[in-house]
Amino acid sequence: MSPAQLPVADLLLRLRRRQVAPSELLAACLARIEALDGTLRAFLYVHGEAARAEARRWDQAYARGEQVPPLAGIPVAVKDVIATRGVPTTCGSRILEGWRPPYEATVMTRLREAGAILLGKTNTDEFAMGSSTENSAFGPTRNPWDPERVPGGSSGGSAAAVAAGMAPCALGTDTGGSIRQPAGLCGIVGLKPTYGRVSRYGLVAYGSSLDQIGPLTRTVEDAALLLQVLAGHDPRDATSADVPVPDYGEALRAGIAGLRVGIAREGLDEGLQPGVRAAILQAVQALAELGAGLEEVTLPTIEYALPTYYLVATAEASSNLARYDGVRYGLRVEASEIVAMFSRTREAGFGPEVKRRIMLGTYALSAGFYEAFYLKAQRARTLVRRDFERAFERVDLVLLPTSPTVAFRLGERVADPLQMYLADIFTIPVNLAGLPGISVPCGFSEGLPVGLQLVGRPFDEPTVLRAAAAYQEATDWHLQRPPLAEAGAGGPAGGGRG
Repeated sequence: MSPAQLPVADLLLRLRRRQVAPSELLAACLARIEALDGTLRAFLYVHGEAARAEARRWDQAYARGEQVPPLAGIPVAVKDVIATRGVPTTCGSRILEGWRPPYEATVMTRLREAGAILLGKTNTDEFAMGSSTENSAFGPTRNPWDPERVPGGSSGGSAAAVAAGMAPCALGTDTGGSIRQPAGLCGIVGLKPTYGRVSRYGLVAYGSSLDQIGPLTRTVEDAALLLQVLAGHDPRDATSADVPVPDYGEALRAGIAGLRVGIAREGLDEGLQPGVRAAILQAVQALAELGAGLEEVTLPTIEYALPTYYLVATAEASSNLARYDGVRYGLRVEASEIVAMFSRTREAGFGPEVKRRIMLGTYALSAGFYEAFYLKAQRARTLVRRDFERAFERVDLVLLPTSPTVAFRLGERVADPLQMYLADIFTIPVNLAGLPGISVPCGFSEGLPVGLQLVGRPFDEPTVLRAAAAYQEATDWHLQRPPLAEAGAGGPAGGGRG
């Protein structure tokens, strides 16, 4: 097995024992990208030469027996909505094609300080608006389990890269499920931290009150390792919470015995594919056998979460995307007067889904409709949060499917936005409430992965990770690899590409 396919925790052990060098690990990742990414299109940019130089630096540090930071020599793929200084950050959009930020996201600063190596930037639905990574202006990403199916979205490039063994780990962002849903559809682990747990400075905003950065990994332990580096207060982000960061690794060893898990009744209602339901019920049984206390809980306002989200998120997107006007950066389509230049730039630069959401959000905020739509959506959001609060009076965790279906076929839902939006029906409520949630592999349906979602109280990532780790240890779903990932990859790949 290529070292690129190993979990981060395993790689760190091998690096410290000098069983593999950072340059060898990076070469293995680049070789697999060269072999597989022509099919999957998970990457928009590969940071080849600069990554090699960084790997050589860590080669020397390990060879000298130096004390190295916690992720020294680990390649990380990063979703292309996170600003990377001097490295293309396009948000999957023509309007930012070729843009290289003059600054860096806080999460990137923390990764570099921890010794991680930027492997490349991954494909995404344009401005993170989508559930399938088909809305990227640079073409769709494909699912390693079946290249005729979607990897989920909008962090589909990051999920596909990890699932296919092109990267040991990746960063994604989650506004309505965009870490957890692709993790579920690609058979890996995806963690959405509590809103405010990880700095959003340098994240290109979609829905500012919903967006959160988090890890996509092969194991729960790896998710904890990355969160330990990413979490913490950042004065440059006004929404960053000044809350102590616990030892997430320590939490993994506590087991699930004695925890109370609430099975959300609404998560097993109509609309769930039979194979997905069977996998979720099997996971529930496994949790019971591990000693978890199970009881049914209800989230009655979950049926309102989808319309609530698509009013709140689009209203915030309408405001956030107003800055892309051709004046300061990005695409500029010249015209004889400035209003025409704005219009032509946005017409040429934005794709159909981004335009749809801008128009919906602008309408919801317009005079005469603000109270009827946006204000009402904010009230409904409060009700969703209260449902979770009531559930957490009785239980420690809430259990839901990650997605109602397995990965659907490319093109199947493109012409039907409502069906596309329904892919996130079980993840969106967690964002509206600002809670931590994780998706872990829990089985297969139709030969495709199914994800189990565990949701915790605000800033209680330790309990979420603890339960997920216990379940993972008792099963082997996370060890399954897509057939494409088993394809051989030769020696080191060529230079980076844009």
